[in-house]
Amino acid sequence: MRAARDTISIGVVGLGAIGRQVCRAIDRGLAGLALAGVTARTRERAEPFLATLKSPPPFLDLDALVAASDLVVEASTQAHLHEIAPKALGAGRDLVVLSCGALLGREDWIALAEANGARIHVPSGAIAGLDGVKGAAVGAIRAVTMETRKPPAGLAGAPWIVEQRIDLDAIREETLIFEGPATQACRAFPANVRSRTCRRRTRGRGGCPISRRSPCCAISARL
Repeated sequence: MRAARDTISIGVVGLGAIGRQVCRAIDRGLAGLALAGVTARTRERAEPFLATLKSPPPFLDLDALVAASDLVVEASTQAHLHEIAPKALGAGRDLVVLSCGALLGREDWIALAEANGARIHVPSGAIAGLDGVKGAAVGAIRAVTMETRKPPAGLAGAPWIVEQRIDLDAIREETLIFEGPATQACRAFPANVRSRTCRRRTRGRGGCPISRRSPCCAISARL
């Protein structure tokens, strides 16, 4: 990251639910932070949102965004992170990673960050997520159990669903659709099982409330 100064310039990649909230929070005023710019899949959909901000940041391509920022926030997808990380870390920019499943096996990104004086930040996220694990680490952690559930539609397009040809429309009750290592679960459900990447031992089920009218899919992951 660049030398410390009064204001840190933030670049946001992705303007989905999380990216927009990040932009709104900084735009409302967070001491020491300023929006340097944003980028997203489509400019046409991004600009109406940016117009709602008090101080709309410019819409930039990824290269220009990295150049204008001290810290880049990835609020996009695992696939997009494979383009974002090398550019941001290679330029010595700190990187906040939300799609942390993409960090699996990427020791090269860690080496790139170290070589350029940058850092990779993984926010806590989830309910009693990494912050809960850090608190529990005051004692001895033997295992971590995570239980969440997803409505079938929330898993549409996931690699595991496609590969196994699972008919989500046919699910009428709570159904276990995956059981295996956490590392495999991250790759099988990249948009749903992100936080498991950062846990040494994880066994979970991949949230909507269970009810007779709300069939859910469960994911069980372990290390």
